[in-house]
Amino acid sequence: MAGYKETPRQKMIGMLYLVLTALLALNVSKDILDAFLVVNDSMENTNESFSTKITDAYARFENQYQLNPGKVEEFWNKAKEVRTRSNELINYIEQLKIEVVANSEKITVEEAQAKFFREQMVADPMNPSTPKKKLVLNLGDVPTKDKFDQATNFMVGQNKNGKAYELARKMDEFRSFILTVVGEQYADKIGLVTKKEGGYRDASGTPQDWEYYNFYHTILAANITILNKIIAEAQNAEFDAINRLYANITEKDFKFDNVVAKVIPKSTYVLSGQNYEAEILVAAYDSKTQSEVKVLRGADKITEANVGKTQVFKSEAGTVKLQFPSTNVGPQQYAGVIEMRDPVSQEIIRYNFNADYIVAPPSLTVAPLKMNVFYVGVRNPISISAPGIPDNIVVPTITKGKLGKDDNGGWYVEVPAGENKTTISATAWVDGKSLPLGSSEFRIKRVPDPVAMIAGKLEGAIDKNSLLAAGAIIPTMRDFDFELYFEVTSYTFATIVNGDWIPRNIRGNRFTEEVQGVIRNAQRKQKFFFENIQAKGPDGTVRGLNTINLEIN
Repeated sequence: MAGYKETPRQKMIGMLYLVLTALLALNVSKDILDAFLVVNDSMENTNESFSTKITDAYARFENQYQLNPGKVEEFWNKAKEVRTRSNELINYIEQLKIEVVANSEKITVEEAQAKFFREQMVADPMNPSTPKKKLVLNLGDVPTKDKFDQATNFMVGQNKNGKAYELARKMDEFRSFILTVVGEQYADKIGLVTKKEGGYRDASGTPQDWEYYNFYHTILAANITILNKIIAEAQNAEFDAINRLYANITEKDFKFDNVVAKVIPKSTYVLSGQNYEAEILVAAYDSKTQSEVKVLRGADKITEANVGKTQVFKSEAGTVKLQFPSTNVGPQQYAGVIEMRDPVSQEIIRYNFNADYIVAPPSLTVAPLKMNVFYVGVRNPISISAPGIPDNIVVPTITKGKLGKDDNGGWYVEVPAGENKTTISATAWVDGKSLPLGSSEFRIKRVPDPVAMIAGKLEGAIDKNSLLAAGAIIPTMRDFDFELYFEVTSYTFATIVNGDWIPRNIRGNRFTEEVQGVIRNAQRKQKFFFENIQAKGPDGTVRGLNTINLEIN
């Protein structure tokens, strides 16, 4: 702020405001209305660009705080307060734009948002690393943009109860706050002026207040443009304030005898589709200075409560080398503080830091390409993981069927009948975006038929008592790892007595009283045949099973 010379941007805003004022004095023709739209679009774009510039300034400020919190903290806290107060005023004006459009169109705020505003992702001034949604007005689409009656009533009102008066109070409060930061000597350089000596006058010379002067009989398009101009003034005031605070940060006279280039990768484990990111910087250090580093694993910050648990590392030739055993698998973090002696005051200066990393176990994935099968009617257990990525951010999906988790936290798949194949894909939310991890295709098959058995036999000799004790046909799954059950719904029991073939159709799998009676009266070498065995599986299908032939010994 040396000399407080106006920037080209500030000069441009001043000229735009002069143009706007001139336009307000004229009758609103189509050409004039189009000019308002052009000026407003220019203001919107300029404000957005300047918002990015302000966000960058805060990022630089925060970086200085991270490097030396003891020196910067007082000014950084004040800068954060500037950011909060500016954000509150700008958010208020953005909401005011929605409300004035809604009143002009005689619709609800929600309807106005849906019809005339679009969502746009912008940097969040309260959290620069995270984008947020902003509603941007499509002013050209608003039918009443050339009308002033509803807009005047909303902004000016009666008995000075319109929104413009509330806006003026908020502007005055923010301006007063900014002057406490930059100093009263810059009062004539800060915008957001709602009061001035001699007041405001209309074309006839009649005195008016700021609210009446700007918003009485002002068409909606001009209202929006004026509000965007106020946002620009608020941003200018904010930018001046943080630059003034930043100028208060002075560097101490540390001596360095070594300068090296350092590459700090964001991660040394990069997945296909991601970008390799690294910071390349020049680091200066004094090989003769002995510093002490206190590190605590599992913490994100060193505090008075946990500093006693830290591990102390001494520097060697000006640097400290950390080495941790990788005993625990998964995301890891650590925090620390570097303690150095100030060369001027001889006081201990502390620099806080923290970092995280991931420990992954050695892994080998072997997949039989021709045996990727899911069975209908059962829960197919599966394992879903991605090396180097925590399981809790992996999101799997399936094209046909259902994915679920069992009580032990493992995954299972249930697939429908009548389908031939399904695909499982997975994504992970990495660095603020969804990253595809790949997909695998699986065939869908029905479970194999069980083997019908009586007393563990398919055929052959059996004594009468063992057959009676068995009492039923039991379907058994051979060499199949899933625990599932088939239910025999019917079968045909037959035997030969005195040369006559005697069949009986039985429901269920049990031996009826009649069947048991025939078995009790059986003679040695008499054969029994269990045929047409029907069994219902867990997938609801009915299967015809094998015949059982037994002979009484």
